[in-house]
Amino acid sequence: MKQKTLKLAISLAISSIAIPAMADVTLYDYTEASSAFEDAYLSANANLAKARDDDKASYNLDLNTKYNKVISTPRRDTTFKLNADGSIKRGGKTGDRKTHTYSVYGNSTVDNYFTANNRGAFWFGKIGVGKKSGSEKLDTTLGVGLGYGRVINVTPMAKAIRLIDALNYRGSIHGKPSKASYNQIANIIAREAEYASKHGRKDYQKYWLADIEAALRSSGVLSGNLNAAGVLQARDVLVDERISTRKLGWKVRAGLNYIGSNFSGITNKPGLELGAEYHRPLSNRTQFSNEAVLTTIFDNSASDAYKFINNMTLTHEIDDRIDWENAWTLQYNKIDGGKDTTTNILSSTFLYELTNSLDYSIEAKIVNDDGTDHDGTDKSINMGIRYRLK
Repeated sequence: MKQKTLKLAISLAISSIAIPAMADVTLYDYTEASSAFEDAYLSANANLAKARDDDKASYNLDLNTKYNKVISTPRRDTTFKLNADGSIKRGGKTGDRKTHTYSVYGNSTVDNYFTANNRGAFWFGKIGVGKKSGSEKLDTTLGVGLGYGRVINVTPMAKAIRLIDALNYRGSIHGKPSKASYNQIANIIAREAEYASKHGRKDYQKYWLADIEAALRSSGVLSGNLNAAGVLQARDVLVDERISTRKLGWKVRAGLNYIGSNFSGITNKPGLELGAEYHRPLSNRTQFSNEAVLTTIFDNSASDAYKFINNMTLTHEIDDRIDWENAWTLQYNKIDGGKDTTTNILSSTFLYELTNSLDYSIEAKIVNDDGTDHDGTDKSINMGIRYRLK
C-alpha cells in the first residue's frame, strides 16, 4: 500500500512539472509592426454661477479639440497631432466684460528607421505651426535629427483579449487560444480600416467579423459558427464599445530646429530640441504614458533660455463604460535675464460612455502658476461632454 501511494505521489509530481499551466496572454505579446490608430475628441465644459457678493452672474465656456493619428509601417512612423483650445468668460462684478481666448497648434513628425522591422535608430523630420489670441505672429518650426526606440500600438491586442473573455463568459467559445492565434485575431482587428476601404463603410463589418470568426475556428476554440449571442457580443466589443488607445515602448530624439517665428517675437533663429516618450500598459485596462520635450534657441540675447514641457497621463478603465483619466502637465520657462515661470496643471476626470461616441465627464482640476502675472492656485470642478469624432 505504501509503495502504491509513493508511486502515485511521484506520478502526480512528474505530471505537474511536465504539463505547466498556460500563461495568460498580455498586451506585451502583440508582435505586429504595421498598424494605425486615430483619436479625435471634442470636449465642452460650461459653468454659470452667481455668488452672494456678485453683481451679476458669471460664466465660462471651455472648448477643446484633440486629434492624434499615427501610421506605423516596418520602415516608418508618421504622426499627426492637433490641439485647439478656446474659452469665453465673464466675471460677476460690475464692469467685468466678456473675454475670449484661443490657441491652436499642430505638428507632424516622420520617423524613418534605418532598418525595417527595427526598434533601433532612426532619423526624423518635423514641422509645427501654432496660433493664439493676443499674438499677431504664427509659431512656426522645422526640425531634423536622430532618435532611437519605437512605440507600438497594442490596442488591437487589448480588443482581442476583451473579445475572447466576453465570448468565453457568454459560452460562445470554449477555452482560450494560443498566443499565435491571439496575434492573428488582433491583426485582423487592426486592419479594420483596410476592410472598410475594400468593402465600403456600409458593408465591411460582415466581412471583418467573418474573418475574425474564421480565426477563432482555426484556433480550436470554436466549432462551427458563432451563435447569435456570440455575434452580438462580438459587435458589442468591436463596434459599439470604445476603448482608449494602448501603447507600448519608448523613444528618445535629438535634433536641430529652425524657428521661422514664435510668440515671443523671435524670428529666423536656429534651435535645439531634445525629446523622450515612454508608454506602458500596466494591465489590460490601465495605460501609463509620459512625454517630455526640451527646446532652446541659439541666440546671443537668450543664450541660457529654454522651455521644458512634461505631460504625464494615467488612464484606467473601471468598467466597459467608465474611464478614469489622470494627467499632470509641467511647463517650465527659463528666461535669460528675466523671471523664470513654472506652471503645473493636475486633472482627474471620470468619463461615462453614453454612446460609443459621446461621454459625460466630471473633471477636478488644479492649476498653479509661479513667476507669471497671475501667480497662485486655481481649483475647479467641471462637468461637460466629450464627443469622439474618430
